[in-house]
Amino acid sequence: MSFQTDTIHAGVAPDKAYGAIMTPIYQSSTFVFKDIGKTRGFDYTRSGNPTRKALEDSLAALEGCSCAVAVTTGMAAIATVMHLFAAGDEIVCTDDCYGGTARLLRTFAEHFSLRVHFVNLRDIGVVEAHLNEKIRAIWIETPSNPLLNLVDIAAVTAFAKERGLLSIVDNTFLSPYLQQPFKLGADIVVHSTTKYLNGHSDVVGGAILSNHPDLDEKLKFLVNTLGTCAQPFDCWLVLRGIKTLVPRMKEHERNARIVAEFLDGHPRVRRVFYPGLESHPQHELAKRQQRGFGGMVSFELAGGQAEVERVLRGTRIFALAESLGGVESLIEHPPTMSHASMSSEHRLAAGITDSVIRLSVGIEDPDDLVADLRQALA
Repeated sequence: MSFQTDTIHAGVAPDKAYGAIMTPIYQSSTFVFKDIGKTRGFDYTRSGNPTRKALEDSLAALEGCSCAVAVTTGMAAIATVMHLFAAGDEIVCTDDCYGGTARLLRTFAEHFSLRVHFVNLRDIGVVEAHLNEKIRAIWIETPSNPLLNLVDIAAVTAFAKERGLLSIVDNTFLSPYLQQPFKLGADIVVHSTTKYLNGHSDVVGGAILSNHPDLDEKLKFLVNTLGTCAQPFDCWLVLRGIKTLVPRMKEHERNARIVAEFLDGHPRVRRVFYPGLESHPQHELAKRQQRGFGGMVSFELAGGQAEVERVLRGTRIFALAESLGGVESLIEHPPTMSHASMSSEHRLAAGITDSVIRLSVGIEDPDDLVADLRQALA
């Protein structure tokens, strides 16, 4: 079936007991055994739950892989994956990644002797320069948060496979509809399902996906052992959101393109970060590895801190808030919000200046969104 049909039907079916069209919420901590040593498929919700399984089956179908495990948050997804590695291992990570990702990787480095190299993954030569016998994986975030830089997934995953390294892709910014990393060679994909997959800003969740029996079993074991599993009601909310993923993403992208084009021509804006603009240095790569350009737009103001603060306080539709991917539009300042935990040295080295503003463009009327930004910039 087509991707859009899968968003509505994959992994779910009418309830066998009463024919409910929507997946029931199995809000139960435990399940009665049929007999000693015999279950009906589930025994304890940390180990598995019918509602969670429906979400996991749906996600696996959408990403085109063999296994998905739903966890409590996007950060829980990253933390769980990091337990694949041991003390002394090293990984290479996108330098301009989400601030929370950098914070978590630094925490593992400080407490568990795991070394992390933050490098520009857009340059394979830089990646190769950091390789040694202790490197175990390459962590790819594309598009990056907040600069929307792209990594050539096929090139980096091929590079990793030649050297026996795992390739892990954070696909949160685009969702499986706009990008499918497994088709480009990824070993593991992570999501914050809080974002586009849910799309309604009413739940936090995460997911880890894999496409190899060995990794599948390891990830299932880790989620059960660590207790990072998602809860039934949260899974139900994400399942509900997935049903409208395609029409929402189309609207997000349409609006983002209009907003990006407006900002690109504004005299107070120094630079716009949006792969959908032909001026973006990786526009052709975006067309090659993505189905579309997404709903995230960042821009750098030409003025200083006072002007940044005026714009952040001046919008009426764009709400000043962290997170992204909901139907409502949000505006945020990475250095003081999403990337506040990243050192200023790291931010500046990655190109995240204090004048950068990030927009999560919602599905409101685009004329209203442009008018809101115009009056805030005036």
